[in-house]
Amino acid sequence: MMTTLSVEQLIQKQRTELTGLLSLPLKNLTTELSCIMDNREKLEVHLTEIYKTFKHCKNLYVLDDKAVQITSNITKSGSDESHFNRNRSNRPYIQGVSTSDVLYLSEAYISKNRKRPSITAIHKIFDSNNYLLGFLGVDYDLRELPELAKVSKQVKEWQQVKGDPAIRSAIFTQQRIQSQMDNHMDDIFALIEELMIDRGIFHAKFHFSSSRVTIWSTDDPYSYQILTLNELIDPDVCLIFPRRAYFDKATVPIEKIKEVFNYFRRLRFADENIYLRAGSLNIVNGMIGLNFSCDGSHYMSYEAFLNQGLSFWFGQNNDLDSIIETICQKGCNLVYQYIDKLQQGIELEDFPTLSKEERTALVTELVNIMDVYKH
Repeated sequence: MMTTLSVEQLIQKQRTELTGLLSLPLKNLTTELSCIMDNREKLEVHLTEIYKTFKHCKNLYVLDDKAVQITSNITKSGSDESHFNRNRSNRPYIQGVSTSDVLYLSEAYISKNRKRPSITAIHKIFDSNNYLLGFLGVDYDLRELPELAKVSKQVKEWQQVKGDPAIRSAIFTQQRIQSQMDNHMDDIFALIEELMIDRGIFHAKFHFSSSRVTIWSTDDPYSYQILTLNELIDPDVCLIFPRRAYFDKATVPIEKIKEVFNYFRRLRFADENIYLRAGSLNIVNGMIGLNFSCDGSHYMSYEAFLNQGLSFWFGQNNDLDSIIETICQKGCNLVYQYIDKLQQGIELEDFPTLSKEERTALVTELVNIMDVYKH
C-alpha cells in the first residue's frame, strides 16, 4: 500500500536518495585528492579526468580549509579559470556544512551566473591523520540530475491559505450579488455530475461569481475547457463528450459527488458577507478546493469537507446542520410539514431568523434527506 507523505517529507526523501548516489564516488575522489592538495596543476588534471565519469555534474572544484578556491572550475567545456582564488566561505552551501558533516548536500538555490535552480554537494577532504585539508565542491543543475525513483504521493492534509489582506479587511462592507449561476445552480450541478459519472470529467471547478465552470477530461488531461453559462444550462453539451465509464482511478464514490455539490450550495448561500466564490472537486485525488469572498482558500479531502458542519465555517448562528438534525428528530411527518412550509414561503416559528438563502438551503437538504427514504 502506498504511503502518503507531506511535501517536506517528499523533498527529504529525494535528498536522501540523491545523497546515497553521491556518497561513494565523492568519498573515493576526495581520498585521491588528499595526496595532491598542494599542487594546483595536478588537482586540475585529476578533476578533468574524473569529470568524464561524473555524470550530470556542472562544475568540479577544490577549496582549501578556509573555503577559498584553489583550482579552476572544471566543466564539460573545459577549465574556467575565472573562479580561481574565489572565496566561497559566505555561500550557503559552505555555511551549511557542520563540524560533523563529511558530505553535505545543499538546499536548492538559484545560481549566480546562469540563474538556474541548482544544488551543491560539498565533501570534506582529510589527510591520513583525519586533519581537514579542504573541500571538494560539485555543482549540479537540477534540470540535469537523473530522475530518481518515484516516491509516495503527497499526503492529503487540510491546507488553509490566507488571501489579500485588503480584501479581508473589507469583507463586512460587501455583500454577495446573485449571479446567473446561482439562478441555475441545481441544473448546473446535475450537468457536471453527469459529466463526471458518465463522460470522463475528473476535475471540475465552479466559479460561482463569474458563472463558469472549468473542467478537465480523462481523454485530454493536459488541457482544460471552460464552460460558459449558456453551455452549462444546455444539457445538449453532454453530447460533445464521449461516453466513458466512471474513471477507474477515482477515489470519490459516485454518490458523494452530489453531496459535495450540495455542500457547495450551502456555503454559497449561508452568509451574505462570507460566501463561497469558487469550489472544485477532483474525483481522482479526492481533493476539494474552496475560495471564499474573504479571499481565503482551503484544500482538503472530500471526507474532511463533508464532515464539517456550517458552524465550522460561519459560527453557530448559521449552523443549518443542527437545525436539520433538530427537525429530523421530530419524525418524517413533521419533516414533510417543514418542507411544505418552506416551499410555500411560510415562516418557521421555531427558526424565525433564517435568511432566504438559508431557507432555500434548508428545504433542499430536507428534500434530499427524505428522498433517501423513498428508495
